[in-house]
Amino acid sequence: MKRAIPSLLALAALAAGCANLPRSRDLANPDVSGKTLAEQVCSNCHGVTGTATSPNVPNLAGQLDPYLVKQLKEFKSHSRSDPVGFEYMWGISRKLTEKQIGELAAYFAAQQPRPQSPEGRSEQIAAGRTIFTGGVPDRQIPPCSSCHGAQGLGNGVFPRLAGQHADYVAKQLGVFQRSTERPEGSVMNTVAHNLTRENIGNVAAYVQTLPEGGSR
Repeated sequence: MKRAIPSLLALAALAAGCANLPRSRDLANPDVSGKTLAEQVCSNCHGVTGTATSPNVPNLAGQLDPYLVKQLKEFKSHSRSDPVGFEYMWGISRKLTEKQIGELAAYFAAQQPRPQSPEGRSEQIAAGRTIFTGGVPDRQIPPCSSCHGAQGLGNGVFPRLAGQHADYVAKQLGVFQRSTERPEGSVMNTVAHNLTRENIGNVAAYVQTLPEGGSR
């Protein structure tokens, strides 16, 4: 019950941002298209083209369609209980239809990621590259690239990490370490468990600079 209150407050705040677009905030209306919701509701946090200005909010541009569908369904079912999940996404996703979820995922997957300036220090980025490409053998941590791809572009339900805000990546790795707030991420629960705080900061700084060869 406690979690329903912040969800409604967040929903009201986002709706207020689109006061001049009355149909955009009608999240219970199945006739509102996913594209409309993306441009007029989701854009309040994630940007119209999926590039978020806040480092605490994930970039969605170029994210993989299957991953986005999976996450929206987890928010809708309350499987994801990380703080940002229940404070914002539970209320927004609870009335989404399968069609709207598919359209939202397709919309953001089709957006072109924007090149970004590095958010971490050069030494962090270098150390993060080592973890991403080679893992941390003495702590039984595999390379991130083995699931997320050599350039961090993702693979199926393994998300694109390339160009993601370093702060957001670090916070989500912390969520995975706690093991209970993202129960569908069992693989990452195991991988993240042995990461140190320094490891997390380094790999988050590195993936934010990917892909090294361009935006796609």
